[in-house]
Amino acid sequence: MAQELAVTVPDRIEKLALLCTSPGGHAPSYPLHELAGLSEDERAARYLPIIDTRFTPEWLADHESDRNLVAMLAERQRGEKSDEVRRGEAEQLRARAGHDVADRLNRIAAPTLIAAGRYDGIAPLPNSEVIASRIAGSELRVYEGGHAFFVQDRTALPEILDFLAT
Repeated sequence: MAQELAVTVPDRIEKLALLCTSPGGHAPSYPLHELAGLSEDERAARYLPIIDTRFTPEWLADHESDRNLVAMLAERQRGEKSDEVRRGEAEQLRARAGHDVADRLNRIAAPTLIAAGRYDGIAPLPNSEVIASRIAGSELRVYEGGHAFFVQDRTALPEILDFLAT
């Protein structure tokens, strides 16, 4: 949404931080809509390695903070969802599937920080590199982590907030 807003009305954007994202088009994010029809167990098995490409059983056994992150993400998926929540999730997946601003990114003139996780399987690093190459004067920062790098790498959130504040 931030990218679409920034390319549609660039004069309304003072500063932009794009985190764990893709421009769509020829550099799309992982097609999460394909996971929607899977059983909960199948979806969980496919989801772990795209959240962070390092997330193997061996990795998680040796990295308690990542194990805790996985447990928190799994807990968020448990329980009944209202019809409205399910509808919203389906609409978000549909929007992601058609997202494509790649050829319009050059319209963005605001100072822009693109932040990516080195091991992100949902919005892989090459996609952030495409974004950075198409927004003049943008800055790409790569953090140690996956799709949730902002909680995996202690330097990420302070740096992103500092960029937005200055």
